Amino acid sequence: MSRDIQLKERWEDLVQKLSDQFSQGEDLDLDAIIYLIGIQELGKVHVKFPKDEKLNLMHIAICRLLEPYGFYTFDHVDQEGWPHYSVKEELPTLKAGEQTVLMKEAIVSYFLEKEYID
Repeated sequence: MSRDIQLKERWEDLVQKLSDQFSQGEDLDLDAIIYLIGIQELGKVHVKFPKDEKLNLMHIAICRLLEPYGFYTFDHVDQEGWPHYSVKEELPTLKAGEQTVLMKEAIVSYFLEKEYID
């Protein structure tokens, strides 16, 4: 099976599984999944976050997702329990579609690592 087809199938399965678990009937979009990863990485799953912290959660998720690709490196956890990352290498300029594919690939890899999907 080609890599693109496998990614597409895994992505669709992941979206369905997460949507069934965290949504009321609608499929979660890419941003919602990134937000969920941020919550998972912070470890505060039952907290309601204000808008500015939601953006911080998405930033945590993106750093964590792109860490295996060499773009970020984990730095430390602050006194409030928030993880911090350092830029290791600047992200290349990507077209919107290329960014989406990179993030989907990173998200699928993340959930494979966490053994949430096969």
